[in-house]
Amino acid sequence: MANVQKIIEEISRLAAGKSKIRLMEVCGTHTVSIFRSGIRQILPENVELVSGPGCPVCVTGDEYIDKALAYSDRPDCIIATFGDMLKVPGSKSSLSEKAAEGADIRIIYSPQDTLKIAEENPDKKIIFLAVGFETTAPTAAATVLAAKDKNIKNLYMLSSQKLVPPALKMLLKNPELKVDGFLLPGHVAVVIGTEPFKFLATEYKIPGVVGGFLPEEILRALVNLLKQIDEKNPKIDNEYKSVVRPEGNVTAQKILSTVYEVSDANWRGLGKIPDSGLKMRSDFADFDIEEVLPVEVEKFEKKTACRCGEVLCGTITPPECKLFGKACDPLHAVGPCMVSVEGVCAAWYKYGGGKFNFGNSF
Repeated sequence: MANVQKIIEEISRLAAGKSKIRLMEVCGTHTVSIFRSGIRQILPENVELVSGPGCPVCVTGDEYIDKALAYSDRPDCIIATFGDMLKVPGSKSSLSEKAAEGADIRIIYSPQDTLKIAEENPDKKIIFLAVGFETTAPTAAATVLAAKDKNIKNLYMLSSQKLVPPALKMLLKNPELKVDGFLLPGHVAVVIGTEPFKFLATEYKIPGVVGGFLPEEILRALVNLLKQIDEKNPKIDNEYKSVVRPEGNVTAQKILSTVYEVSDANWRGLGKIPDSGLKMRSDFADFDIEEVLPVEVEKFEKKTACRCGEVLCGTITPPECKLFGKACDPLHAVGPCMVSVEGVCAAWYKYGGGKFNFGNSF
């Protein structure tokens, strides 16, 4: 605890006498850890943490959910998904509502679980909702390679994999967003390394630091960012050296590039971002449900006062949305930011009034 106190004192020293400093934590896991440990409450008043588009479920658009719902309506299909996708609202419904109506929707804990489901249900099409960032995309790719090796022909991916660095570049084009530094996602950096983030410092003169997820690790990363701002020497640094290498996980990258190729992608709140997504290569079209069994979904403009898109861009905080904590809460979520355990609104709702809580974190 004495060591933590020294770090906090260093943050106060570096922030003293400066105008407002806004630092964005990109990763949803960072957001939850920051709230849970009370880091926001102990920072100097002029140091503000703002959350970014670091929740893959939250940035997935209605069109993807609507496609998943359309497949769930088919009696020959089984939907396999992580649990945090169940209550994400589409245009008119959600997977949890479809399950209540009798659709075969199964919660899994790893993409590899779909291999067994496929083998046990040879007369069904098993569709895995492959939603994620660079962190989980390699496991989806490895599952496809395993299915091919086992000659499993009834397993498919409905892919909505996204890449974080292009999203950050798009964020920085928004004149409403004022960010002085980025706390970069440790889990993503484990896979891709630190090199893909260097454009932040070279092109935009904004520092970035990869951080771990324990409170002390986060605080060390914040000190690093504040030092760079103080010295006016932006760079991309790594405070998570125990697991992150500059080159990343080369093996995971190879598996990923074998099955997927870079494509444009739609992000909730950010729109269509060039080269920010992944699509399955033509060699693996037999595992791409949209190639094997395409579905048409009605383009439906949902009218809602939900401001999830602005929250994901860091231009507002959840309490600035008039639905927050009233019409929208974890049991009756209007938008995906309140659904996922890593959603910004869910974290604000659960921990927003939290107090200093390092005692249970170290």
